[in-house]
Amino acid sequence: MSATAYTLAELVERFGGEVHGDELTSVSQVASLAHADRHQLAFLANLKYRDQLATSRAGALIVGPDMEEASDKPRIVTAHPYTYFAKVSNLFNPPLRGESGIHPSAVIHPDANLGVDVQVAANAVIERDVVIGARSIIGAGSVIGAGVVIGCDALIYANVTVYHRCVLGDRVILHSGCVIGADGFGLAPDAGRWLKIPQIGRVVIGNDVEIGANTTVDRGALDDTIISDGVKLDNQIQVAHNVYIGEHTAIAACTGIAGSAHIGAHCTIGGAAMIFGHIEIADRVNISTNTLITKSLPKPGTYTSALPFSEHGEWLKNAVQMRHLDSMAKRLRALEKQLEALEKKTNE
Repeated sequence: MSATAYTLAELVERFGGEVHGDELTSVSQVASLAHADRHQLAFLANLKYRDQLATSRAGALIVGPDMEEASDKPRIVTAHPYTYFAKVSNLFNPPLRGESGIHPSAVIHPDANLGVDVQVAANAVIERDVVIGARSIIGAGSVIGAGVVIGCDALIYANVTVYHRCVLGDRVILHSGCVIGADGFGLAPDAGRWLKIPQIGRVVIGNDVEIGANTTVDRGALDDTIISDGVKLDNQIQVAHNVYIGEHTAIAACTGIAGSAHIGAHCTIGGAAMIFGHIEIADRVNISTNTLITKSLPKPGTYTSALPFSEHGEWLKNAVQMRHLDSMAKRLRALEKQLEALEKKTNE
């Protein structure tokens, strides 16, 4: 539980909104409607959970204007309850700082430049010419390659690898197992064999970017791979070389993005989507889960290609029909031409 308690009046002063009920009600943590106690603040952003209000033991609530009279509990009314909850949760649950200073087992090159209050945990390796900004944290076992630049207040969890010359902005968060700057998949055919193409670009990551566990971002072949400010990447995503991702785009787990794809700002991409290389996706595009994008999307909007599941026998029958769609289309066009000819002959 958070060590600091806040009254609803103090929360509204900090984040806005309007208090209904006792504004001096004090809360020290957030929780779900089902499990909150009298010291905790719960939220209701989805009307399907409205029935839980009657049994919730929460000390106070965050609700939208459409739910302001749904409970007699002290409550903060705001236009965006979920966003408000996120802000309060960040207040109650700041990132853990860990032990201060440099652990004796860390290996730090004498030419590395560490800012004030940087923390380096056990067995981390920081190579030559690395620059790390003030108050950043390097987790246990992480490796920061030569010439890497990391901004201020970054949080690098345990066992992260950042390859040489990559650049990370301020307040970047990299979760465990994340690999930034591995070689892109650049190969040229050479007399029946594959010839490796040196990948000499970098990965450049903007401010306030968060990248999930075991996600990989490859360095550019010639130019840089760019992850712009505010981008949020989930776990187990593959970002290939020379990809560009625009500001504040969010991408869910297991998505694959092929080389040189350009993704605009404020996009959302569902889990397990696949993006072809060398295509451009406009700003404010929403791509549904499991969708395969094979060509550029020049207009904002929502795009979906995944088929809904069905009983296996029915799926097999439909799959057989899909195999014949091209031949059926050709037959349909032929029949249309025949019908057109008959109508023309009848009208003569």
